[in-house]
Formats: sequence, C-alpha cells, structure tokens
Amino acid sequence: MKALFDTVSFACSVKVTKAYSTSFSSAVKMLAPSIRQDIYNIYGFVRFADEIVDSFHDYNKELLFEKFEKELEDAIQDKISLNPILNSFQHTVNKYNISHDLIGAFMKSMKLDLVKQEYKTTEEYHEYIYGSADVVGLMCLMVFVNGDEKKYEELKESAMKLGSAFQKVNFLRDLKADFEGLNRTYFPNTDLNKLTETSKKEIIDDIEADFKMAYEGILRLPIEAKFGVYTAYRYYKRLLKRLKTTPSTEIKNTRIRVPDYEKAELLARCYVKYRLNLL
Repeated sequence: MKALFDTVSFACSVKVTKAYSTSFSSAVKMLAPSIRQDIYNIYGFVRFADEIVDSFHDYNKELLFEKFEKELEDAIQDKISLNPILNSFQHTVNKYNISHDLIGAFMKSMKLDLVKQEYKTTEEYHEYIYGSADVVGLMCLMVFVNGDEKKYEELKESAMKLGSAFQKVNFLRDLKADFEGLNRTYFPNTDLNKLTETSKKEIIDDIEADFKMAYEGILRLPIEAKFGVYTAYRYYKRLLKRLKTTPSTEIKNTRIRVPDYEKAELLARCYVKYRLNLL
C-alpha cells in the first residue's frame, strides 16, 4: 500500500530533520500541523544533498551526487521513489507544483561545493547563495501560501532575503569548519586568514539589510506559517548579535552558538507576541 510507504517516508524526513538540526526542527514545530510535514520533506531532501558534498569524504562524492540527482529526477517524474527522503520530497514538489527551476538551481549550487573552493566575485557569491538558500526559502514559501501563485509573487523577494540572511549567518558562524575542514571561502574579497573587524562589520551590515527586508515579508505570511518563521528569524537574529559582539579573531577559531536557555527565552517571547497579535 503506497499510503503506508508514504507514512514511513514522511517519518524518515522528520527523523532526519531532528537529527541534523535541533534549532530548525524546533521552529518547524511552531508551524501549523497542516504544513509541518511538507517542510520536513523539503529539509530532509536539502540535508541529504548537502551531506553528500560536505561529509562523505571517504567515498566518491561526484558519483554519489550523480546517482542522487538521477534518482531525484525519476522520483519527481514517477511520483515515487524507493529512497524514502526522495519519496517525501517528490510528494511535496508535486502537491504544490514547486518549480523545477528552483530545484535545479539548488542542485547546481550543491555541485559547486564538489569543485569550487573560493568565491572571488560578488556575482559568484550571490549565485551560490541563490541556489543554496534563496530557492529553499522559495520552496517553503510555496507551501506556506498553499500554492497560491499571486501570494507567492508578493512574498517572493522577502523570502529570498530571509534565505540569504540565514545562509550568510551560517557562513560567518562556520568560518572555521568551512575554511579549515573543507578549504572553502564563500565571502568574496575577504582574507579569512586576516579577518578584520572592518571586514566582519561589512558582512554583518549586509546580513542586517537582508533581515530588514525579510521581516516585512514575515508580517504578511499566512497565519499557518507566521509563528514558526518568525521564531526562526529571531533565533538567527540572536545568533548574529552574538557574532557581532565576538572578536573577529575568535570567530575564526570557534563556532558561536546560542545557549539553550536563550533559545527557550526567545521561544517564549515569540509566542507571547504571536498570541497578542503583535506580529
């Protein structure tokens, strides 16, 4: 029975999300039950693709990714896959008619991580972020607006800015792991061996501009999505605040985190604002 297999597949996507990102899985729980599973399905797919290029160092990453990409194409076309994560993802893609161009842009950026280690121009940097983050935000947005193309177009720009802000915060937080572990440099015109306070401020100013535009869109999200997205937004804003007050030399040598007690405080504050209709 396909329904039973879908149920098992969905459970796998939930498990992947919870295993790989406690913060994101917490935010997903704040979404309405009607859209929660589809966001798990998107994240599970995104995480698997990312793991191939970032983690499987003892294997032929290019071959693994090529197989994954072919299985993805077949899954979307056939509306089924024996890979539970891809089966979950194709379900959401076909349910909401998510653009194949978005998926293609994401896979293109992931493939770049197999071969590219430095982004020297702003154009290259923006193209990578579009594929690795902006389009993921747009996939989620299509779920949030329940496939409403008009609403999607209205919120598209702010959703992309939120995706960009999240990704750039991750880049700044993960400088040590990306630079030393994977030998990657995403920020253009920035010497990470000599990261200065001036360079750090330029990066943070850019992120804060993205967050400002993203917030305007969050306020216009459907009620089913607003609380969860706002919670994720506040978490990343708090993480950026910590990065802002951390010396550039320390950012290069450690991974900045938001303590659990601060996460709990943020969640409580977000919930109060949501319940008082202040969003």
